Amino acid sequence: MKRIVLAEIAHARSGDKGDGSNVGLIAYSSRGYEILCSEVTAERVKEHFSSICRGKVIRYEVPNLLALNFILHDSLGGGGTESVITDAQGKTHAQGMLQMEIDVPDDFESKRPAAVRGTMQV
Repeated sequence: MKRIVLAEIAHARSGDKGDGSNVGLIAYSSRGYEILCSEVTAERVKEHFSSICRGKVIRYEVPNLLALNFILHDSLGGGGTESVITDAQGKTHAQGMLQMEIDVPDDFESKRPAAVRGTMQV
């Protein structure tokens, strides 16, 4: 097994839902999606965001899109209209998620598009 960051296997988008953030994680390949399903649990995401997520984390699987969707409850300090935190709308949570490390088989090769590979620093 080897360790990689999620940015090698998926891309992500995030935003806010009241006082919770919503992070969508989309795999680049079917094999990548299988790995995401086994490695990126709600518990691991909660641990990864432990400094900001005070509530529960719920994971939804969206297999037709090769995606996982996470709701991080109580992670925005009250939300966009109530909070004084820097990112009260969760826009940076996708980038934070992509820095999470997971284990993949030694023979796993990233399917991240070359254009993205050249521009993202991980």
